[in-house]
Amino acid sequence: MIKRNLEAEIKKRISQSPAVAILGPRQAGKTTLAKNLASDDGQYVYLDMENPADQARLADAYAYLSQYEDSLVIIDEIQLMPSLFSILRPLIDANRKPGRFVLLGSASPLLVRGVSESLAGRISYRELTPVGITELENEFNHREHWFKGGFPEALLAVDDENSKAWLNDFIRSYVERDLAMLFGVALSPVTLRNFWSMLAHSNGNLLNAEVFARSLGVSATTVMKYLDFLEGGYMVRRLQPWFVNAKKRLVKSPKTYIRDTGILHRLLNIPSFDALLGHPVAGSSWEGYVVEQIYQTKPAHLDLFFYRTQAGAECDLVLVDGIRPVVCIEIKLSNVPSVSRGFLSCIDDLQPDRSYIVVPEGESYPTAHNITVIGLRELLSTLI
Repeated sequence: MIKRNLEAEIKKRISQSPAVAILGPRQAGKTTLAKNLASDDGQYVYLDMENPADQARLADAYAYLSQYEDSLVIIDEIQLMPSLFSILRPLIDANRKPGRFVLLGSASPLLVRGVSESLAGRISYRELTPVGITELENEFNHREHWFKGGFPEALLAVDDENSKAWLNDFIRSYVERDLAMLFGVALSPVTLRNFWSMLAHSNGNLLNAEVFARSLGVSATTVMKYLDFLEGGYMVRRLQPWFVNAKKRLVKSPKTYIRDTGILHRLLNIPSFDALLGHPVAGSSWEGYVVEQIYQTKPAHLDLFFYRTQAGAECDLVLVDGIRPVVCIEIKLSNVPSVSRGFLSCIDDLQPDRSYIVVPEGESYPTAHNITVIGLRELLSTLI
């Protein structure tokens, strides 16, 4: 079993807060993590809001949950029953002892809205992503993790064919059933699948909703709605541009990435790692992979952006503390990269504390421009 980086922190929060919410995509390991932590501390009750029997138990939710003041109650897929939030508030107020509820959710907007409306000041929440490279043993080949992605069932499958079959089934289920159910809306599976595939082909590029709308035969408003749902279900990342300097002519459209590279490669039907290296999307796939690994390991006070000006200054990733850029990162698939003029212009504009070119592997070394070329694992350990 893979030990998750969040285990210690979530266990600490359970010991301090009456309710803890663990958010993240389906099949990322939220239920396994919650049950493992709960079993370490004693008895727990598990309720799954996709299970009709568990829904029936909560017909009178206040009376049912009141029985378990001395047990940890895990409620899975709680966004499917948002009325529970208003019921949990008086239960917690009547007995604010730590470790009463662990709430698991796969749709961030609904869950966060429920928290803000009903449980403000009563709950602590964290996002559990698919498995990151820092959660794997050093001997684990980063190429395999990059190609298969971080969902445990795909990553730990007995062979590549089983991994690809699981990812195909996940994508199909997500398109045909899960996304509409998570958000309680009617969606067109064909349009959603086509849009998701188009996002995969433009992975790491600037978002242009009008282009997608014309290709799909829908409105730009519909495109943005579908993008919101995919982002809210933790499938897509919108990386916003950094623009504080009003004197520069800056690009202000976000970039989009498929967050899990295993899903990205299935949407693009890339059959093997060797085929990936020869595919036009290889560079942007590596870029998205690095962005996601940095997101998983960065300190909480740092936010992620990219930087691009009309004059040609460009940086794949800017780590910002408040309003101050502290780290600029260029992401290269080559282990012997050159420093681009656009990256040098970016450093000159932003004046970060540190600048890196991230490569797949190898020992770090400085360049003539005070930029450090560094392997991904070493960079992540530096950030941690």
